[in-house]
Amino acid sequence: MSQPQQSHQPAASARTVLISGASIAGPALAYWLGRHGFRPTVVELSPALRPGGQAVDFRGETHLSVLQRMGVLEDLRRIQTGGSPMTFVDADGKQLLHLPAEFAGGDVEVLRGDLSRVLYEASLPFTEYVFGDSVSSLTETATGVDVTFLDSPPRTFDLVIGADGLHSHVRRLAFGPESDHVTHLGHYAATWTLPNDLDLRPGTGSIGYNAPGRLASVGASRTDPTRAGAFLVFASPELTYDRHDPEAHKAILKRAFAGLPWKVDHLLASLTNADDLYFDSISRADVPTWSTGRIALVGDAACGATIGGMGTGTGIVAAYVLAGELSRSPHDHRAAFTRYESLLRTYAQGCQKSGDRTGPFLAPSSKLGLRLRNGLLSRRRVLDWMLKAGADVTTLSLPTYTTARESTGAMRTTR
Repeated sequence: MSQPQQSHQPAASARTVLISGASIAGPALAYWLGRHGFRPTVVELSPALRPGGQAVDFRGETHLSVLQRMGVLEDLRRIQTGGSPMTFVDADGKQLLHLPAEFAGGDVEVLRGDLSRVLYEASLPFTEYVFGDSVSSLTETATGVDVTFLDSPPRTFDLVIGADGLHSHVRRLAFGPESDHVTHLGHYAATWTLPNDLDLRPGTGSIGYNAPGRLASVGASRTDPTRAGAFLVFASPELTYDRHDPEAHKAILKRAFAGLPWKVDHLLASLTNADDLYFDSISRADVPTWSTGRIALVGDAACGATIGGMGTGTGIVAAYVLAGELSRSPHDHRAAFTRYESLLRTYAQGCQKSGDRTGPFLAPSSKLGLRLRNGLLSRRRVLDWMLKAGADVTTLSLPTYTTARESTGAMRTTR
């Protein structure tokens, strides 16, 4: 591990907070905690920030207000994708349905890796980052949480926050097994990159083919016209497999999509050389209470959905509120956690519900279901109603918090 690079360190008496996860909610929370005078440390299992990834979006005034208050909204506008149109075709490539960019892309859409980098850079002056490591145990005491790591020496923190996603390791350690909190929603999804040898044009979005219970789609990279991104969804009961074995994931995908027409064979063949495959169930996390003692959850770890639950925007909002409530009572974490959950739970659950419909929308289970989806969404009035409903559910009256400082440095660690 490299030596910490230090600048203007906060006062030694500032409360220390360990955050597990450096994707979206983790860096956002670190930023706000640093602004409020806390000393955040972010631990991330990956050896570095993960680049690329699927596009994620922000919708409505609440999301944009938090980004504006963070000072990153204009940065994100400069690197936004412009949205992701979706076109569904039959086996011969004839268009059946076209969804405009704003349907999937919201008000601001960026690549997940780009968003993670912007949030990381915003939080860096306040935050210590430890990459390539993970929490291995949590022991709460009367004065803090004793934490052991896979690699780093043990440390003690005032508070610990799980911002490590739907499969949260902190949640398993502090709240119980994943099976108690995560519900399989009947579908699986996969993404990976491949050479753009199908002559797909950047900026035109994705093209997808459906069979009952299955979707195979592909679109040109927004930043590299020589590359493309595949996206597959299929219906299935919950499967047993090693979440960390990409070869097992590839075998599952090849079985699920074997024999389909259009460009499916080409996509499946590209799996052989795919080194960035993402594969997971479409699932939902429901935790009865988002905190226990000195440990709390934020983002998808607390109330998330794999796809379509507006988890990115919700995570940004939750990070803002959690840090703000801790700033209101920095030495009474229980009261702060209670206020945080009271303000956010109904809002987060309302956003999360749309994730329940993602699998059936992308991969309807029958030919009739496919015809109904294509027919309904070909009507502009239906699209406008769905866009308005999405904006309404993401609206929350945001509290205003006074930050302890505008800009001070802390320490940063990379490994």
